Amino acid sequence: MLLKGIAASPGIAIGKVFILDSEAYTVIKREISEKDLPREIARFEDALIQTRQEILGIQERISDQLGIKHAEIFNAHLLVLEDRTLIEEVISRLKKDLVCVEYIFDDVLKRYMSAFQKVEDEYLKERVADIRDIGKRVLNHLLGKKRETLADISEKVIVVAYDLSPSDTASLHKKNVIAFATDVGGKTSHTAIMAKALEIPAVVGLKSITRSVKSGDTLVVDGSNGVVILNPDQETLSKYEQEKTKFAEVDASLVQLRDLPCVTPDGRNIQLAANIEIPDEITSVKSHGANGIGLYRTEFFYLDRTDFPTEEEQYQAYRSVAEQMSPNAVIVRTLDLGGDKFMSQLKVPKEVNPFMGWRAIRFCLARPDIFKIQLRAIMRASAHGKLKIMYPMISGIEEVREANKMLSEIKDELRREGVPFDENVEVGVMIEVPSAALTADILAKEISFFSIGTNDLIQYSLAVDRVNEKIAYLYEPAHPAVLRLIKNVIETGHRQDIWVGMCGEMAGEPAFALILLGLGLDEFSTSPVNIPRIKQIIRSVDYKTAQKLAEEALELATGAEVEEFANLKLRQLVPNVV
Repeated sequence: MLLKGIAASPGIAIGKVFILDSEAYTVIKREISEKDLPREIARFEDALIQTRQEILGIQERISDQLGIKHAEIFNAHLLVLEDRTLIEEVISRLKKDLVCVEYIFDDVLKRYMSAFQKVEDEYLKERVADIRDIGKRVLNHLLGKKRETLADISEKVIVVAYDLSPSDTASLHKKNVIAFATDVGGKTSHTAIMAKALEIPAVVGLKSITRSVKSGDTLVVDGSNGVVILNPDQETLSKYEQEKTKFAEVDASLVQLRDLPCVTPDGRNIQLAANIEIPDEITSVKSHGANGIGLYRTEFFYLDRTDFPTEEEQYQAYRSVAEQMSPNAVIVRTLDLGGDKFMSQLKVPKEVNPFMGWRAIRFCLARPDIFKIQLRAIMRASAHGKLKIMYPMISGIEEVREANKMLSEIKDELRREGVPFDENVEVGVMIEVPSAALTADILAKEISFFSIGTNDLIQYSLAVDRVNEKIAYLYEPAHPAVLRLIKNVIETGHRQDIWVGMCGEMAGEPAFALILLGLGLDEFSTSPVNIPRIKQIIRSVDYKTAQKLAEEALELATGAEVEEFANLKLRQLVPNVV
């Protein structure tokens, strides 16, 4: 059986299934007397204390392994444990109903989760997973059960679950958990971020894998292509064993490229940068050989919290990244809230099509109180390294001018205050809206660089909702229309003497790297784990050869033809790249 999901973390794993029990408790309703109340309350308080100690232990371990930002994921868990409203309601119900505390707690918790799931606020909806995870832990202590965690696994397995809570993924140990597959989840979920950080193959969003497998089944997880195969036949198993070995061999050989320049055999230098969400990823960026940050997604400062990040908090984070990457450049993308990423306290009305609504630069220009704080933090941090600023979702020159006017005001403020900053910070725009791609000549006169955001450019150009599974087949990075837009942006940028990069997912696809190189792209920016393969391709193919391939690709009629052509040429020219 072959299941298709979302590729969350690259690599191939073959192993036995370990189903992480959903732990759907059946809690017995046991009546108590008034004299039992002190004992029941004490049991409840003791369970809360033990659960808190568990979470603090996980936080400490994750902070040591992956950094403080990952550890902060568990702050929401601690808030649930300290919620006086919840605690007092349990105790009040306990006294009123005279029923055992585990039954009361379970009932109150289910009501909380039901209420949270009904609200429109995405932030509050996401808290359901935290409440469910905490509830399981407290019930374990109340019922005297020892919860089997991923940390307890003593043999190599592939974990299958409906979902993995942050505390579950915190227990992942690379030596035993070789991959995981879940029914739900996305590329930007906590589990996907942690899987990439630990370099564990993962496929999420499989919908029904928990209903399709049982413990002990053999599973193939192809985290590069988002494919899971259940109980493969011998031929399929042999094929993936070979793919796994090849992937590992290539990984080992590519390590040697880390410190080598990213230059074609005939001398064209290419910038190879990384996309990051949080400062803790810098270690991975350096270990994979990137020579800069092409996309620093800053909206992650604003998510999973109920307050706004302060100027100082942002300044310290931007400064840390700038100093760690110096003398290489770091491109900070200004706030890209909107679409599916909103803070709960903004109280934004629900939109029919949020991905084409009040988001990114549109949101920032409408909320200068938020935008200017971020610009001040970036400019202050620019004194400590080579920072660049990039505006997302620009659709026309008016937005660039308005954003630059605010930036100019910030510079004036800092000068008056005597605060140092880099007077020559480059300002660029993301090209992810067709109108921006088609008016690139106008935009180029007032900015320093372009970075093509293919994820949205493809979505908007082809009128395809990329999260709608019914029309996923229409989402084609290699569509002739997309290639022509990319070609126009690159050529226009070069005519105006500005460099052009790409920070969308397309930049990390090996087959497309050949075409993008041939189109004249100056910078590839992708996830750190993709960097070695892209560098190997660039170092293996002459620029002139890539130019001819790009010309041939532009003559093809469909995206499928382009993709087939690109994969064929990749196998011929760089056979040692998986």
